Amino acid sequence: MENVVIIGTGCAGLTAAIYTARANLAPLVLTGLMPGGLLTTTSIVENYPGFPEGIDGFELMTRMQQQAEKFGARVKFATVESVDLKNQTIRLTVDGELVETKTLIIASGAGHKHLEVPGEDILEKKGVTYCATCDGALPMFRNQPLVVVGGGDSACEEAMYLTRFASTVYLVHRRDALRASRIMAERTLANPKIQPVWDSAVAEVLDATAGKVTGVRIKNLKTGTESLLPCAGLFVAIGHHPNTQLFQGVLHLDENGYVERVRGSETTIPGVFVAGDCSDHVYRQAITAAGMGCAAAIDAERYLAGLSH
Repeated sequence: MENVVIIGTGCAGLTAAIYTARANLAPLVLTGLMPGGLLTTTSIVENYPGFPEGIDGFELMTRMQQQAEKFGARVKFATVESVDLKNQTIRLTVDGELVETKTLIIASGAGHKHLEVPGEDILEKKGVTYCATCDGALPMFRNQPLVVVGGGDSACEEAMYLTRFASTVYLVHRRDALRASRIMAERTLANPKIQPVWDSAVAEVLDATAGKVTGVRIKNLKTGTESLLPCAGLFVAIGHHPNTQLFQGVLHLDENGYVERVRGSETTIPGVFVAGDCSDHVYRQAITAAGMGCAAAIDAERYLAGLSH
């Protein structure tokens, strides 16, 4: 019987692991399919306190894991297949094996949203990608025109990063102004390699028959006209969806699939707590996820203390 099981190894999960490990609870931390979470796909994190020069996202998560393990956290590369929260003992099926725990901290994070247009799924990893810092330096993209879809900070960061490799970066956005923070928007639009394509959306990714991205069909949302934009890669940066499919019908989720909190980090099930992007659709920052992970750990520790009295 575990004291604490933590699902997820992003900022929220690993911070919860540090706190519960230091409380001598020996947490079991399950990585899921993406160890380190989305932050591992970020080249440079400039807004996490304590790193004035910035820090590589993968390095930050590696350091957090090492810190958690130093205090006794056990990190296991494993995926939770199902959860049973009907009884006081929480039961998880982890890679086919039963794991029982007194408390559960859900920090499963979020995943990339897709455009849901023809050609996108077929050409994923063949020119369609959701992470510029992961894939932008690939030979297939060098000195080629590339397309980024989105208008927030993430899309701007992707576009800026790709200017190191691309001949031109087309930034396709549904509106006539970026949603990004002012400093990021100004920096992006000032870059001579980035060409904004306003009031437009990608309607189709070409060419599935060629087995690689050769261009995208763009639709102007104001005029309805369509045009072909030749490119060697499509980078989608339109936001995220919470990784909470596992908890549908088990926990209260809002209309967008985020786990609802009732007080602090508590969910509607006693002993089950939540932290990070799977519950936060407002801030979605590394530092806020870490703060929520801290809160969930403290709440879980207090809950366990209450069980022993």
